[in-house]
Amino acid sequence: MTRPSVWHTSTIGERATLISAAVDELAADLTSFAQGLVRIPSLPGEEAAAHEYVAHKLRALGLSVDIVESRFDELRGHPAFNDDGLTPEGRINVVGRWPGTRSSESRSLILNGHLDVVSAGNSSLWTEPPFAAIVRGGRMYGRGACDMKSGVTAAIFAVQTLRQLGRSPGGDVIVQAVSGEESGGIGTLTTIVKGYRADAAIILEPTRLRMCPIQSGALTFRVRVQGRSIHACMKRLGVSAIEKACYLISSLNRFDRDRHAARPSPYYPDALNIAPISVGTISAGDWHSTVPQEAVLEGRCGVFAGESIEETKQAFASAIREASEADPWLCEHPPVLEWFEGQFESGETDRDAPILRELAACHRAIVGDPPDVEGVTYGSDLRLFTNHARIPAVLYGPGDVANAHAVDESIELQDVITATKVLALTIDTWCR
Repeated sequence: MTRPSVWHTSTIGERATLISAAVDELAADLTSFAQGLVRIPSLPGEEAAAHEYVAHKLRALGLSVDIVESRFDELRGHPAFNDDGLTPEGRINVVGRWPGTRSSESRSLILNGHLDVVSAGNSSLWTEPPFAAIVRGGRMYGRGACDMKSGVTAAIFAVQTLRQLGRSPGGDVIVQAVSGEESGGIGTLTTIVKGYRADAAIILEPTRLRMCPIQSGALTFRVRVQGRSIHACMKRLGVSAIEKACYLISSLNRFDRDRHAARPSPYYPDALNIAPISVGTISAGDWHSTVPQEAVLEGRCGVFAGESIEETKQAFASAIREASEADPWLCEHPPVLEWFEGQFESGETDRDAPILRELAACHRAIVGDPPDVEGVTYGSDLRLFTNHARIPAVLYGPGDVANAHAVDESIELQDVITATKVLALTIDTWCR
């Protein structure tokens, strides 16, 4: 244990050195814990066992632990609620609190991560079983290894590191492991509705250890396109709903490019991929020798930072209407637009927020270089903190989102260790 007087007089670089050495000593335990967590197949609606695993660890560290249930009847009237269609019963979240010694004077911090994972799909495509958590070549493989059980592990072991070094935060440190992020964010929303608050939040999404204080939103849409069915041998007397749907897709692609050209952002390296529009499914026709009567498009429409959901919906609907008015058939038979399932706002933390400065300083002290700062093109729980709890939040965690939801999902364990060091130093600096 390091004497308190050493910490009182040390620089951030000296504290970084002490913390780094302590985390390195815990590397084997950290890896073992992460493997155990990945081995629990916590699919949406089936997260409870993973939460119990985390709660047991947090209690062992001496944190007070709340088990917080997500109840749809308590959330349904909230503007950020998304009904994910899963059971509203038994969806729990774990909130561990490390009380500050000077809470009225010091800043508090939330470390937030989700335990739900997406389906592994066809397991025969995986090199190893999806939930085996095999470590090979310094990487851990398994569904949830990247998105985002390793991030949750880093937060927990950051707390363990500081406790073993004899450190005590001035403000509260709150570790949140939540359910339902992949399908709408009911877990984090529950913690907000239940009143859990702090002066800042770090969400441990896989960002390649980049600071991401801005996220685009995403809306799920369905467009029904009408045609005129007829025997395929008389095609010219019919109207193919598939062909009209393809025309609409081309129109939406042009609309997508125009939207991006009008809203450049320094946070995004790809100016044409900030809040993209994408058609994910198309269904049409009922017989190979019949001109199809109807086509149904489903997809996602991105929401730019600073753009409301209603503004996005109106712009998208106008694009559909203008394209239809330019086509004689669709002008007389306009497509029907529906919005369903996930309707995620965008979110943004001011670039001058103190948590960004201090997280950047701690990253630099551990890594040696300042972190890159970027926005992300996907929806996340950041929007819930910034828009509905008024808490400045940033995405920061180990792993690359390109590996998330993929066959042979994996993460570099050294990145998890680095994230643990940065988080421990950030807690020690922010919550002083």
